[in-house]
Amino acid sequence: MSCRLKKYSERNMHFPARRKFIALALAACVGGVIAARALEHDSERADGIAYGTDPRERLDVYAPDSGTPGNRPVVVYFYGGGWQSGHRKDSRNIAEALAAHGIVTVAPDYRIYPQAVFPGFLDDAAAAVRWARDHAHEYGGDPNRIFLMGHSSGAHLASMLATDPRYLATQGIANTSLRGMIGLAGPYAAIPTSDPHMDEIFPAALRAGALPIAFISGDEPPMLLAAGTADTDVDPRNSDRFAEALRAHHDAVVLKKYAGYGHDTIIDTFSASRRKDSPVLADVVAFIGAH
Repeated sequence: MSCRLKKYSERNMHFPARRKFIALALAACVGGVIAARALEHDSERADGIAYGTDPRERLDVYAPDSGTPGNRPVVVYFYGGGWQSGHRKDSRNIAEALAAHGIVTVAPDYRIYPQAVFPGFLDDAAAAVRWARDHAHEYGGDPNRIFLMGHSSGAHLASMLATDPRYLATQGIANTSLRGMIGLAGPYAAIPTSDPHMDEIFPAALRAGALPIAFISGDEPPMLLAAGTADTDVDPRNSDRFAEALRAHHDAVVLKKYAGYGHDTIIDTFSASRRKDSPVLADVVAFIGAH
């Protein structure tokens, strides 16, 4: 007897594209039997929902189907990829891990280079947040408990929306209404210069307005900044400098450094086989719970 897992495609565009998130790890698949360890919550996933007109303006929603409907926090998570690669399916491990803890998670795609350069991808990110606010209640989420979260360049998007009010304002949202921002290994204080496309992605005439550290006012939401000490892709001193600048205005910032963690290690710990013991996931869940 073969082991068959149901597939989900973008043709399943109507919620619920229901499935059980029954495993932290698929330990074995023998004789058609899946051995798994149960998660805290069963969940539903909606796939390929349009939040704009461009094919890249699509998102998935991971929603717990237990807990207190209407009161769940909502995380909008932006994947990384140097502003030039990535797909919302790359967010699956993190979205499933958060949903397992009762958190509605919205995982959008957004336009990337060469289709978009700064600030085009931020316009998409802001539109995705507007969609999350407008539709949170449909998935048991609280539109007044929205958090932004991202890894690497995705953390740049999340932190820019949290600090520079202009992008969310175009969508009728105040950045001060956000409950929090969670950045994983983000470039907050300096754009990486090793990539030959950076001059095109961040045109010189606009670069001064491309870093969240330049927009700190004291009005931004609470922040959790997480970085690995062994990150060689995005210098972890970005998180140090950003946290120091924020603390000059308020103390609503938590800085977490993970010894020996590299750039991808920090998100690899959200995988099914590692999330049970992930200090990063534990810190993220605790931060959300505190706000």
